[in-house]
Amino acid sequence: MEPKKNPKSDVSRNSSIYFAVGLALMLAVTYLSINYKTYDKSDIALDSLNLDDELEEEVPITEQIITPPPPPPPPPAAPEVIEVVEDEEEVEETVIESTETEMEAEIVEVEDVAVEEVEEDIEVPFSVIENVPIFPGCEKEKGNAAKKKCMSEQVAKFVNKKFNVDLASDLGLPPGKKRIFVSFKIDKNGNITGVGARGPHPGLEKEAKRVISLLPKMKPGKQRGKAVIVPYSLPIVFQVQD
Repeated sequence: MEPKKNPKSDVSRNSSIYFAVGLALMLAVTYLSINYKTYDKSDIALDSLNLDDELEEEVPITEQIITPPPPPPPPPAAPEVIEVVEDEEEVEETVIESTETEMEAEIVEVEDVAVEEVEEDIEVPFSVIENVPIFPGCEKEKGNAAKKKCMSEQVAKFVNKKFNVDLASDLGLPPGKKRIFVSFKIDKNGNITGVGARGPHPGLEKEAKRVISLLPKMKPGKQRGKAVIVPYSLPIVFQVQD
């Protein structure tokens, strides 16, 4: 007896291809079974919308009322009688002459005007001035501080010498210490100006002004090289005896 199998056929020859195809089919079936979803019939909407239905809407009919314009105003009434005036009078024309007179333009030559410079009166206090006013006899002092001290001493010495101390008793003032505040200015020329006094009696004030007015002319004080006005104040104190 002869065998039915073909001895030339080799089944294992394509086994790798069959294995790959089978593996692919199994993976596809597994993927589809995992992603498979089911839905309840109650969740499925069975209603349908028919877009062919016509929407019928009633549109109300409105009527526009046109208001007629107001009637025009009546024309003005015509006068009953129209008088015609004949223009027979001749009216003389009045010629108005100009009152302006023609003036020839005159050219006036202006000569050069000299403008004088007006110096301002600058006041510098005695305590801060750069170059203090110099009292006669204080020229030899060196330094501004020494000249200030010399001037204060000389002014006080001059006032004590010239002031009439017996005037207080003549005025009937009570005994005690009397004080008079005197102020004056040394102008840019060194003269004594603007003398003022304030004391317990008008007679004492008058005497203080008289004495200060007798002060000699001084060398004016200077600030930045220019002569200036220097105000000065001085207290006069004396004792009235019993």
